[in-house]
Amino acid sequence: MRINNNLMAMNTHRQLGIGNSAAAKSMEKLSSGLRINRAGDDAAGLSISEKMRGQIRGLNQASRNAQDGISLIQTAEGALQETHAILQRMRELAVQSANDTNQDVDREAIQKEIDQLATEITRISTDTEFNNEKVLNGSYQDKTLQIGANKDQNITLSIANMSAFELGVAGTPGAVSAVASDGSSITLAGVATDPGLAAGTYTVVDVSSHAVYGGTYSYALQDANGNIVALGVDGDDNDGIDEINAWVDVNDTNVELIGHTANASLDVGSKFTVEGNGINVSSQGDANNAIEIINNAIKRVSQERSMLGAIQNRLEHTIRNLDTSAENLQAAESRIRDVDMAKEMMEFTKNNILQQAAQAMLAQANQAPQGILQLLR
Repeated sequence: MRINNNLMAMNTHRQLGIGNSAAAKSMEKLSSGLRINRAGDDAAGLSISEKMRGQIRGLNQASRNAQDGISLIQTAEGALQETHAILQRMRELAVQSANDTNQDVDREAIQKEIDQLATEITRISTDTEFNNEKVLNGSYQDKTLQIGANKDQNITLSIANMSAFELGVAGTPGAVSAVASDGSSITLAGVATDPGLAAGTYTVVDVSSHAVYGGTYSYALQDANGNIVALGVDGDDNDGIDEINAWVDVNDTNVELIGHTANASLDVGSKFTVEGNGINVSSQGDANNAIEIINNAIKRVSQERSMLGAIQNRLEHTIRNLDTSAENLQAAESRIRDVDMAKEMMEFTKNNILQQAAQAMLAQANQAPQGILQLLR
């Protein structure tokens, strides 16, 4: 028997330490619900589960992105629904004006309402916004909706300009008058011009030093006050409306006016006059033309709404797929990282019993050297 080293007590103490450590780990897992609380618990499992967590959070955010996309589309489509209603009213008025039971004064009253309705269509296109971004004025082009958890998993959304001018129903039709380079006078009647240009006289100017649109040679339109107002004038080729375009011809250093009834070339410094825009119901024939114009406008709005509806349906399917993928990936990550509570409780109970047994045996081992005192008496 030895008294300097109590080997039984030392061994029992070591086993007690092992039991305490195992019980502490079991308690940590039970309290956190996780099998992996630190890299040392399972280095490979931790690496895999962290990648899965990143993917899960990306899928959830992509689902929210798709929801935002649907909200944007609903905003635009709701505004176009009202545009449709306005166009239907304008068509109704055009049909009414096409009836020769109406006098000129009656058609004038109808024209006033049509002009106001056209103005409202343009107001809707310029004022409809989502998150402070205009969506119907033609500026919402090639916008990206990130609908995946990884790089380049997106779709592109563009919404056309739905102003009255772009639809071809921008108020009363006007004219463009110009003096060609040979001195002849040209007037193009019944044209639709850019609504950004007010009625008035404009001068073709060389503004290459201003680098308009970044061109080597740049030309623009200057109003009576000397202000640069536009690079060009564009019109839509709808039935019943002649087309007028103005653009820069760099090779000949002039601006060309091209319409269905006349062609003209304006040198730098030339002037031309722009009058009002739109459709006219002042006669039975004009009213019939207006009906066709409005039919085309209704068709364009219908096409745009159909496109938006198709994308909305696609996004709804995308959201369901993203949510399903996130759910399945969450289940896989749970199997790697989460603790089996029943199994771990069994382990904790075992370690707790071993811990108590080791404590009792340590007390017994510490009592063993007391027997040596009996030999010394």
